[in-house]
Amino acid sequence: MRVLLLGSGAKDHAVAWWFSKSCYLSELFAAPGNLATGRFCTNLPDVNPSDPIAVYETCRKHRIDFVFIGTEQPLFTGVVKYLNEKGIRTFGATENAVKIEGDRSFSRAFTSRHNIPIPHSSLFGDIDGLKKYLEKHSGEHFTIKSNFLSPSRIMLSSNDTGALLDYSRQLFQKGPVLLEEYVHGVPASCSLLLDRNGYLVLPITSDYTKKAADDQTPTGGMGALCPIPIIDEIKEKIIERIIKPTLYGMQVEQLSYKGLLTLSLMITPDKEPYLVDYHVRLNDPSAQAMIPIINTDIIEILSAMENDDVSSVELSTTDECTVAVVLAAEGYPMAPKTGMEVKGLTSVCLEPLNDGPVVFCGAVQERDGKAITTGGRILTVVGKGNSIGEANRNAYDLIKGKHFQGLWYRDDIGNAYFSD
Repeated sequence: MRVLLLGSGAKDHAVAWWFSKSCYLSELFAAPGNLATGRFCTNLPDVNPSDPIAVYETCRKHRIDFVFIGTEQPLFTGVVKYLNEKGIRTFGATENAVKIEGDRSFSRAFTSRHNIPIPHSSLFGDIDGLKKYLEKHSGEHFTIKSNFLSPSRIMLSSNDTGALLDYSRQLFQKGPVLLEEYVHGVPASCSLLLDRNGYLVLPITSDYTKKAADDQTPTGGMGALCPIPIIDEIKEKIIERIIKPTLYGMQVEQLSYKGLLTLSLMITPDKEPYLVDYHVRLNDPSAQAMIPIINTDIIEILSAMENDDVSSVELSTTDECTVAVVLAAEGYPMAPKTGMEVKGLTSVCLEPLNDGPVVFCGAVQERDGKAITTGGRILTVVGKGNSIGEANRNAYDLIKGKHFQGLWYRDDIGNAYFSD
């Protein structure tokens, strides 16, 4: 199979690596790709992955059999529909289904209709209404986020009314904002591969979305571990209370599609799972933590999806744990500095192996023979081990050799899950 991957981030590097291990792969292309994907597939840096016509012409030129959409923007610009109409195989949320992520007010109404547990929220169209509400509830802890698609899941959780209002001013420039009650617990991501008849659950990760454990500034994804050590009782609640009613609701409301659906969850101390957000693609960095422990051939899974038989796939994983640590640029997530040279990227880092730690490249490209930062999340270092503690040590040991001006990262990814 000749495959085209749309994307350029660290999760796209991880997906490309997953494809590269397939025994059914004949050639792999990435548009636009990044510094690392170019080491084991053909990068197409001049192709706009969000332009349906450009992607289709690329498919014709390179005789592509299947297009895998890693980044979110092509899902919102009609690439899936256009390619399918032209006879190019690709899976992803359809135009009417992307609103389950792209319009949070719609998704909240959807969850209400289908009795899916989710934090209470209110939608505000202007800052005056939001200010009155926050002043009335001064000191309470809330999460504030854009109602529309937001890169890197950037949001703010805080009990500081002034901070919430300051952040909302940026969000209101784009449109309405959603204010949500803050639910204390363990963040998790659960990704599903869907077809018309069923689904396949990928390993569940635990996410770190703050700059530090006690941070109350806008955040994005800073780390993850996989698999999350949760008991069967919680997994069963996730399936019965969130996954099944979600898929039933999508079916009756004609939102079903073949592709990915990721559930961002919060698991409370009393073992109750809440849905926080829907995403119609993989999340970063949970994908980087999850993919290295999956043995099953990705093309086998996609073939089963094509035949509406994905639920019959028995996912094979290693017995290992992973800890993924994001190395970010100064100013991330709101205003990351770019143009810094990344040191310590050896060929081993750029060509991941099945054994040992893995480095996935994000916002870094090659310029004049140097690795130069182009965005906020630069690298994801993934340690593997027989325990979370061992994976943690392997990840942080590898980080020591990577550096660039303004580099920062969390130093506690996975710490809460081990004592050795």
